Amino acid sequence: MDAANPGDFWRCEEALTDALRRAEQMDLTEADLPFLHDLLEKSFAQWQRQAEGFPWPVGSRVALLHPDGKLVGAAEAESGDMPERWDEAAIGPSAFVDAASSGRPARTRSEFHRHPFLQPFDSFAVPVFSRSTGIPFAYLTCLVPAGADSNEPMMLLKAASLHFRTCFYHHYERLFIADMWHAADNAARDVQRSRLLLGVLRRLHDQIEVDSVLAEIMDSLDELYPDCRIDLHLSQDYGISHPRVKPLVFDRLENEIGRRAYLTGIVQEEKSDSRHLIALPLVGKQGVYGVLCMDRKGKSFEAADLRFLAELADASGIAFEKASLHEQANELVGELRIINEITQRLNSSLNLEETLRFATTELLRLFDAEYCCVLQKDPHTDQFVVITTNVDKLAGELLSPDSGFCGVLWRSREPIILSDYRVRTPVRSRFMELTGSRSLLATPLMMKGEMNGAVLLAHRKPHYFSYENYKLLNVLSIHLGLALSNARLHEEVRRLSITDNLTGMYNRRYLDEIVQRRLTKDGAGTLLLIDIDHFKEINDTFGHQAGDAVLVQVSGIVSGSIRETDIAARWGGDELAVYFPKLELDLAVKVAERIRKRVEGETRPPVTVSCGLAEWKTGDGLDLGDIIDSLFARADTALYDAKRGGRNRIALA
Repeated sequence: MDAANPGDFWRCEEALTDALRRAEQMDLTEADLPFLHDLLEKSFAQWQRQAEGFPWPVGSRVALLHPDGKLVGAAEAESGDMPERWDEAAIGPSAFVDAASSGRPARTRSEFHRHPFLQPFDSFAVPVFSRSTGIPFAYLTCLVPAGADSNEPMMLLKAASLHFRTCFYHHYERLFIADMWHAADNAARDVQRSRLLLGVLRRLHDQIEVDSVLAEIMDSLDELYPDCRIDLHLSQDYGISHPRVKPLVFDRLENEIGRRAYLTGIVQEEKSDSRHLIALPLVGKQGVYGVLCMDRKGKSFEAADLRFLAELADASGIAFEKASLHEQANELVGELRIINEITQRLNSSLNLEETLRFATTELLRLFDAEYCCVLQKDPHTDQFVVITTNVDKLAGELLSPDSGFCGVLWRSREPIILSDYRVRTPVRSRFMELTGSRSLLATPLMMKGEMNGAVLLAHRKPHYFSYENYKLLNVLSIHLGLALSNARLHEEVRRLSITDNLTGMYNRRYLDEIVQRRLTKDGAGTLLLIDIDHFKEINDTFGHQAGDAVLVQVSGIVSGSIRETDIAARWGGDELAVYFPKLELDLAVKVAERIRKRVEGETRPPVTVSCGLAEWKTGDGLDLGDIIDSLFARADTALYDAKRGGRNRIALA
């Protein structure tokens, strides 16, 4: 006891003194006798330990009997064959029978015993009376070899009975005091429960966040029941980080009563000698949100505990529902804002690459996913192409409409949410297996009723994505599909605007733009102009279709003879141009010669080309505009020199 609080010490001492006084005043009644067997047995065991060395006659045997004649215990270990019942119907005449009928000490000589076990002995029996009510609650019996002195055993037995009664009332008073302390403890715990419940209710109704409500529930229960295992199973994924808050999966619930509690909305319990299990449903006005499972080993819940927990569960269900609705409202507002912002961003750019990069980044951020994959259907091959992903091994990969989750989306036209790929999956997926993911969100990208793409999001944790994620992705897919379609259309229009329709090469306007752009970055470059010799004669002789075919053949040879970084374009009519960034004149001559020879040997009908080359370098002392004009003029002059020099040759400016 803390010395700083002497009043607590005196109050505790007064309570203990009062309990002892009340225990001494309490005594047995006739109604208590059927329930005394355990108490008599414990008292007899204590008496045996304290009476060790008592001067019993040689060969004697001592036993304690209940008033109903049942043997409570025997003092001698060798008395294993002592009768279990001592009433007259069971063993005939004995000192116990006489003492029970007269209420006084009794002796029966051996010749009157009919039971074989008793015949070698004289029996003595002394009733043990209660302190104030005078009820015989036990009989101490002694078996002495026949013919012994009759006075000494009786005197010893009477003394032993008084000693035994002291031992009995020692246990009786301890039991009474224990009951009183138990009742006082229950009362104190009831007060504590009431205060705790009031405090919990106040704190619960102050919370507007689901996580805070659940943390308050679990912390309060931990405080009151530290010896209990507590788990909360929720019917939906609320993204709770608490280690003991788990999703409600019916085929994984550890106990049947959890399922029953959720389905019925009624508290369920299961009790055994070593365990007490209860399941409390969290019920709101709109339904059951989960089940609170409490497992207590070695100790049972009392009725007051069950009432308290039921009230707490009801209050928790209402508070949880309120917080859930508040969060859902906030999430809805947030989702609408996100949809609006993303839609504006998607529609603000018609650049396909920029749109794809933004879409991937935003999808990963918004859903906190680890992996993203966006596919688009190729109208020419009817296959799906991975157009953007953060999984390098999948970039640019072609997928059949029948393969993986892409095939599921293609057939169903419905979004997919998969909780655990390892446990249950309708198909095998290269995307999921490459990333080691277990959770999946996927949705088709629809345009005018047709699926022209798909979005797949994944995470390595199971049960990661929520139903709210599923709904949000479904809404976003509409805007994403439209944005990608617009960007793709713009890309196609842009491609057509800078591409020559016949040869597939860039047109002259785009070449001018590229050359001007490269001149600001590079320190050197070379321009090659190519003219098909006697092209008019080919048109006149074979027709314009043959002339077009020759143009296509020559442009194909040119495109196949240059680097990816080089820019080839149709200069106009039968003239082609190639700009070589950062390539010096001597190397450009080799490329031009390769083109000239291939054209001469590979075209049908056979044609030749004339080539003019001009080079520029930093330090020519000209302005940017002058460099461009000079470069094109010098290349054109060189081309004219090649044609004037006999064609099928290369001239340098």
